[in-house]
Amino acid sequence: MRSASDIRSASTRERVVRYAGLAGALLLAVAGYLGGALPDATTTRVWHSADGPLTVVLWLAGTAVMVGAWWALRDGAPSTRWAYLTAGLWMLPLLVTAPLGSRDGYSYACQGWVYADGGDPYATGVAAAGCPWVSAVAPVWRDTPAPYGPLFVLLAALAVVLGGGLVGTLVLLRVLAVAGLLLAALCLPGLARAAGVPPRRAVWLVLACPLVGVHLVAGAHNDAVMLGLLLLGLLLLVRRPAAGLLLRAGLLLGAGALLGLAVSVKATAVVVLPFAALVAVRGRYTLPALLRDGGTLAVGVLGGLVVPSLLSGLGLGWLAGLGRSGDTEQWTSPPTAVGMVVDYAGELLGREPAAVPVTRLVGLVLLAALLVLLWWRTWSALRTSAPPEAGRRLALWGAGVALTVTVVLAPVFHPWYATWPLALLAVTATRTTWFVLPCAAATFLALPDGTNLARLVKAPGAVAMTLLVIVAVPWALRHHRHLTRPHPAPLTRPTDPPH
Repeated sequence: MRSASDIRSASTRERVVRYAGLAGALLLAVAGYLGGALPDATTTRVWHSADGPLTVVLWLAGTAVMVGAWWALRDGAPSTRWAYLTAGLWMLPLLVTAPLGSRDGYSYACQGWVYADGGDPYATGVAAAGCPWVSAVAPVWRDTPAPYGPLFVLLAALAVVLGGGLVGTLVLLRVLAVAGLLLAALCLPGLARAAGVPPRRAVWLVLACPLVGVHLVAGAHNDAVMLGLLLLGLLLLVRRPAAGLLLRAGLLLGAGALLGLAVSVKATAVVVLPFAALVAVRGRYTLPALLRDGGTLAVGVLGGLVVPSLLSGLGLGWLAGLGRSGDTEQWTSPPTAVGMVVDYAGELLGREPAAVPVTRLVGLVLLAALLVLLWWRTWSALRTSAPPEAGRRLALWGAGVALTVTVVLAPVFHPWYATWPLALLAVTATRTTWFVLPCAAATFLALPDGTNLARLVKAPGAVAMTLLVIVAVPWALRHHRHLTRPHPAPLTRPTDPPH
């Protein structure tokens, strides 16, 4: 039993965390009004404006306070309800401020406009298509085709039609992002319980993370829609009853359709599919069971991919746009950083190695190999020793690690990418610091107008990231078994304490 003084102390700490985070969110909202990603500010750096220094100070202070408050309860909020209420309170100011952290919302709006106008956003850039809002789009993305799936193009076009203008379109895109986030929020407790993780901790780590509030809510990134569909599909799989053949098959098809729709928003979700097939297996983990349940799931996935493609009339043209997402070179991607360091070294020797494309290709090859290895090790562990309940946790853990590896080895990295693995690691991991710390660091990479701070320290950043790779690779090789299998889950079913 805790003493009265301990209870009072804990209650005071909780209030401090709640209202400190709210104060940080308010500072970010004010910074957004002063120097957010506004339509007419595409070339001038935020600090060059009249309110620039104040904007940057407010932004960094607000970010630091929110990150500190989030970090303070990284082992779990007092209760799930408390986590929901506090995270929702923090998001309120971010719902009503200007777009923050990037200009991607304007790209979404223009891509939706191109489709609504009868064009093909996968065949041409928004500038060539004549989007009336092209001046608000970041210059680097004005001439690139859309890299998003047909479902999101349909949703963006709907926002354009109903929005009636740029502001209305951005509001509806934010509504879509919030809807996706609410869907994910509803799924977190069920997934956490299935994996033996306290729901109060999972909800806090995901919803209170500043990356979520800044980039998924205020920035209206479509990652929120992808995560909502992805987590709902996985929740259907873990909650699927063992009895009733038709019901089981129907839920498998429904879960597969949701996972396919997630891929139809953003292709990154595809790396989760092989692990979702493992989650789908009921009974013993045998090859016939995998073919039976995984095959039924695959039919649903195919439906979720094909139906939006047919409804939009765009087919698979969006796959061609994926290659253009790496048009920018930043050291925040480890493979890109290594290539940049090789190029810098070559310049000192009077050569031009052009190593970045090579190291990026090596990273993608390594990614493919690691994903196959991770899936095989997960499958082997399931077949040999895992009971069904532990098996679901192990498969979900594998999906989270797969997303982590994808983020680390991808040619590009943006701060909101860290929310992909965060959503699954939060419901499966027993140790949190190793993924919470990078998320906290990523929160400081962008300014409110979308300026990427990594651009200001290209050479030092590339060198630092390369040194980190040199240190991290031997560590990963020594601990590869811990990376592919989580620590043991609690023996008791996780519940929230009274609060």
